[in-house]
Amino acid sequence: MNNNSRPSNTDHPSAAKLIKSTVVAIALAALILVTAVLPAEYGIDPTGVGNFLGLTKMGEIKVSLAQEAAAEMVTATAKVMKTETQEVAKPVAKASENTVETQVQKSVKSDSITLSLAPDQGREVKVKMVKGGKVNYQWKTSNGRANFDVHGDSKKHRIDYFNYSKGSTVSDAGVLEAAFDGNHGWFWRNRTGETMTITLEVEGEFTEMTEAV
Repeated sequence: MNNNSRPSNTDHPSAAKLIKSTVVAIALAALILVTAVLPAEYGIDPTGVGNFLGLTKMGEIKVSLAQEAAAEMVTATAKVMKTETQEVAKPVAKASENTVETQVQKSVKSDSITLSLAPDQGREVKVKMVKGGKVNYQWKTSNGRANFDVHGDSKKHRIDYFNYSKGSTVSDAGVLEAAFDGNHGWFWRNRTGETMTITLEVEGEFTEMTEAV
């Protein structure tokens, strides 16, 4: 005897139910997009729910930070390009200067410093280098992660800020190559709740290392 029975058509979801489920899923996705994703990521809040939940402000901050970073990079790049164009226009005058700068660049030095940072305090150390100079560096904290920003500036070329890298970690090491004549170095901020020390060691083609005030 065969007890197997074929399931009736009523056991399967109908086409109408499948369509209804699909429409509901799409509607929910659209609702999440409008009320949460757009406010949190882009600061766009057509319904007002994102503002009520505090998501719109978060999105506006993200957009603002992205715009500021892009503007800084464009400005710094434009200044470097302008400076290099001016240097090419004066090959005879720069020839003697470059000879002196190259001699300075080849002078390899080493130095180290230890800084103490209270909670939320920031400290900065820079080395003076000529364009193309390289410095090997390594630094570490005594406890916890520190926010860092590796950047440069130059009075000679009227560059206020040129970013190399930034992030948050307990230690870092690498090679810093000067993109132009000027000061290049590191800024740290202690975002932990306890005092920390940061020890920096450098070796390479620089003339002096100073703590920025």
